[in-house]
Parts: sequence; structure tokens; C-alpha cells
Amino acid sequence: MTDGFLSQDEIDALLRGEPGASSTASAATELTDVERDALGEVGNICMGSAATTLSVLLSRRVSITTPKVSITTINEIKNQYPLPYLVIEVGYTDGIIGSNLLAMRESDALVIADLMMGKDGTNPPEQLNELYMSAVTEAMNQMMGSTATSMSTVFKKKVDISPPAVNLYDFAVEPAITESISGDEAVVRVNFRMEVEDLIDSEIMQIVTMRVAREMVNGLMGSVKPDPAAMPKPQPAAPVAGASKSAPAEPERPVQSQPQAAAAMPKVQPVQNVQPVQFVPLKPAALAVSDANLGLIMDVPMQITVELGRTRKQVREILEMAPGSVVELDKLAGEPVDVLVNGKLIAKGEVVVIDENFGVRITDIVGHIDRLNNLQ
Repeated sequence: MTDGFLSQDEIDALLRGEPGASSTASAATELTDVERDALGEVGNICMGSAATTLSVLLSRRVSITTPKVSITTINEIKNQYPLPYLVIEVGYTDGIIGSNLLAMRESDALVIADLMMGKDGTNPPEQLNELYMSAVTEAMNQMMGSTATSMSTVFKKKVDISPPAVNLYDFAVEPAITESISGDEAVVRVNFRMEVEDLIDSEIMQIVTMRVAREMVNGLMGSVKPDPAAMPKPQPAAPVAGASKSAPAEPERPVQSQPQAAAAMPKVQPVQNVQPVQFVPLKPAALAVSDANLGLIMDVPMQITVELGRTRKQVREILEMAPGSVVELDKLAGEPVDVLVNGKLIAKGEVVVIDENFGVRITDIVGHIDRLNNLQ
């Protein structure tokens, strides 16, 4: 047996009922305690990265912890969880070869999609529509991409994945949830606890084949093995002339001359008088600008912009804009407008009308120190 797979001879022996064949087959579908711990550690690292990515997307605190490793089958998972699940399937194409499934309850996916849409996640729709499905698919894409990056770092080799396929399955009635893994094939399931502040407290499942699981274990074990080339090699003792072959040679002690022995002795450092350093307080000094140097840039064109106000809108609100929509700014009526030069605030003024054209009357110039700070 190699890498958890049965050879043709072992399969023939299993079919003939020869002794030892059953134990070989069961070993292919079992994990040692060390392998379980290794898979849990890989899952912790990858899901920690995925939780960070999801937290940035949702602007919420997200934690994915407490991995539980078990061996089961797809059919057993469906019988144990007869609920609608969102299944994300990715294929490892480089570094690791095989399939990886991530299953999440539809109710949890609805909350995540609702947060992705800019809402608060407390009142999502009852079912995933096309818009919400697109939002949660983007979140899952980002999560699986971050897990692949984490695996590359852990295994110290490049790990690539194919574009994820996201589908909604009802485990109670769906005959199959993937074409890459049969229903009775032994798989490794890693359950994680997922929390999104006070909105989600649930579980997600990572499902991989035995082959992929063993590749992950081997990748983690190989990344932490010491390099034999870097280990110091023992030096053989030099033989002593005239010594008997049967008696062990007494190690030769190096003889040092007096200057060498004196150099080998530790030197006594004299006591130094250390005092804390004292700095002169710094004061802002005016910058002297030479008229000759200033004249060199007198003809440089500058772009002046008058800003009436600003506001922040979500993507959903931008898409809902139509002719006649009113956008509320962060300025009160009658407040002075900002005058920007190349995007930097230098003055404030009031809007006037000159010969049917708009203009700005400068009412206040930003201070010298403030202008220098704005230019940085």
C-alpha cells in the first residue's frame, strides 16, 4: 500500500479473502492520532486566515475555531444533517491534487450575504435569491483563496486551486452533492465552530478525500522536519601513533601557549559611567523661501477645485440613484466651501455669481503650518 491506496495485488488478496487483506484495507481508511492532530492544525491555520478575510468583508468580528476531525462518508453526512447547505467545491491543482468541499448552512449563508449587501444581517430573506447568491459566492471565493495562500506558507510550496463552484443542496433529498467523491467513499470531515458577533453561532464543515488529507499531513510533517544537511556532523578522533588497536585512544588535549591562553580568558570590561541623554526641545521653525527659487516654479499649472461637500454611500444606494435623487452632503447650508489646490486644502470661501458664472470669494486662508501638513 502506498499513500493510503491499495495496490492491485492487495485488492486481489482482499477479494480472495486472504489473511491480512482486511487489515490493510482498514488502514487505508483510518488516521492515527498524530495525523488527526496535524489535520486539525492545518485546519486551524487555514480557517484562521479565512476568518480574517471574512471579517474584513463583513466589517464584523468573525472567529472560526475548535476543529473536530472524523472519518465518515458523504451519505452519512447527509443523513446526519438533513438541512439545506451551501456547498463550495474547489479543486487543488498544484502542490496538492484533489477536491475540497466547504459546507455551510443556508441560514448562515443568508446572514453573510445580507451583511455583504450592506445591511445589518438581522432580517435576511428566507431563501438565497440570485443577488444574495452572488454576494455569498464572492465571500466564499475570498475565503478559499486565503486558505490556499496559508497552505502555501505552511507547506513551504505553491498550492493553487481552481475557481470555486458554489451550489445549494438540500441534504435531506439531494442524491449527490459532488461528482468528484462517491457517496460511500471514506472522507475526512473537519467541523469548525463559526461565530459572527451576535448574528451567527454555528458550524461549518470541511470535507476532503483520504488522499488529500494524507497529502496535507505529509506536507505539514515535511515542512517541520530538520534539514539533515544543516545538522553538525561528528568529527572522527585522530589516531595516536604507537597506541594499541585494542585499547581506545585517549583524546588528545590541545596545548596552548601563554599568549593564546591569555587571549582565551574572558576580558574584564571597565565600569563605564552611563548618563541619560538630554534633548533640546524642538520648536517649529519658519521655512525661509528664496524668491529666486520660487520664481523657477511660477509657470507651473495648478488645478483648483471648489468642493461643496462630501458624503459616503453604499453600493446599493449608488445603484438606486435616478434622475431627481437628492444626495445629502456633510455641509450645512451657508457654510463656506473648501478650495483645494491639487487636492490639498488651502482656503475657504463663499459661492458668488459673476456675469451668470459661478465664482468663489476667498474668506479664509489656511495657516502656513496647516498647509505644510496638508502637502505631506
